[in-house]
Amino acid sequence: MTTKSAFNAEEWELLAQAPALAALSVAAADRGGSFRESTSLARAYAEAREHPGTELVGEIVSTPPTIEPRRFQSPDQIRSQAAHTLREALALLAAKATPEEAESYKRFTVTVADTVAHAHKEGGVLGIGGKEVSAEEQAVLDEITRTVGAPAG
Repeated sequence: MTTKSAFNAEEWELLAQAPALAALSVAAADRGGSFRESTSLARAYAEAREHPGTELVGEIVSTPPTIEPRRFQSPDQIRSQAAHTLREALALLAAKATPEEAESYKRFTVTVADTVAHAHKEGGVLGIGGKEVSAEEQAVLDEITRTVGAPAG
């Protein structure tokens, strides 16, 4: 069983930031709904605290990271940073965590990103019509899924 103590402060920050950055990259992919998307991100972390899958994910979600979206100059910069951070986090987990823990982390990351994508209908008027997930959001979700590999279950 891998716990927070297996990682130094910089590594832990990386593990904590990657899922939130992935979710932020989905939120930034299409305009609109930022309040609902932020709320859904918080809800996804709260749900993961109740059913973390592994102790490692439980420790990660116990204190969600603080990310200042304004530090990024564009959605592409967020997307690029999220992909880079996620790849580094996954490499770190491959080196220090069990396969089950890495798989749980992957599932959590995809779940958080997917929750944010479904938080707000894109297009339409006053919630009528529109798409559940925009093409831009789906492209980012697909990229995240490819980066983590196809998490089981």
